[in-house]
Amino acid sequence: MAWRLSGSPKNATQNALPDTGGHMLPDAFFDRDACQVARELIGMVLRRRHQGLWLSARIIETEAYYLHDKGSHASLGYTHKRRALFMDGGTIYMYYARGGDSLNISAGGPGNAVLIKSGHPWVDAVSGEDALARMQALNPDAQGHTRPPQRLCAGQTLLCRSLGLKVPDWDGEHFDPSTFFVEDIGARPARLVRAVRLGIPEGRDAHLPYRFVDPAYAPFCTRNPLRRGQVAGRDYDWVTRNGRPCKGQVTGT
Repeated sequence: MAWRLSGSPKNATQNALPDTGGHMLPDAFFDRDACQVARELIGMVLRRRHQGLWLSARIIETEAYYLHDKGSHASLGYTHKRRALFMDGGTIYMYYARGGDSLNISAGGPGNAVLIKSGHPWVDAVSGEDALARMQALNPDAQGHTRPPQRLCAGQTLLCRSLGLKVPDWDGEHFDPSTFFVEDIGARPARLVRAVRLGIPEGRDAHLPYRFVDPAYAPFCTRNPLRRGQVAGRDYDWVTRNGRPCKGQVTGT
């Protein structure tokens, strides 16, 4: 998919959209079942324009939430702050999680959504080493030191900080191809790790297996579901992108 240049030739370079060869996901992609969207977002790339640079992160971990799921914000009822959850699929819902910005996207049906739990910096022709350096500058560690790339987006608030995403700017908005969108680059892992979501209290549907992780990037997500001591069938299982249980090696991109 080629992107047009916006503006006059004088500022064409400044306002150019990325010629990625991929595809920006339309709202219709998100206007489906939340678990389906959560699975299919794995491998997609977030593209965020920040002060003239395109910053990029591959989505490696997601969580799905539903209106009648006690672990969801929507289950607490409609408020103006939660309005994006009840809007059309593809609406951005951002909130503060432990003081940091957090990115969610509404899915099909009122109150249903997907949390972008973690990512991994994506360096390509659109986002080069200068973009990675910008992401590291946006998200230093607690001592002010540069984070290693593999830990830069390893959590929902770290991801947003690395991409310069803020609640006041994006809550209730839709993706914009000139500033922020999700791109299908054709990198789709054929099998995913499925596990329970993180941080859900007991009695709030903590048992629901609505968390999905790209196994190739499992060491770099919020918490590695394949770490030592975790047992398949007890702590996690394997599913295909369409949600079917699978065993053994499944080939794919």
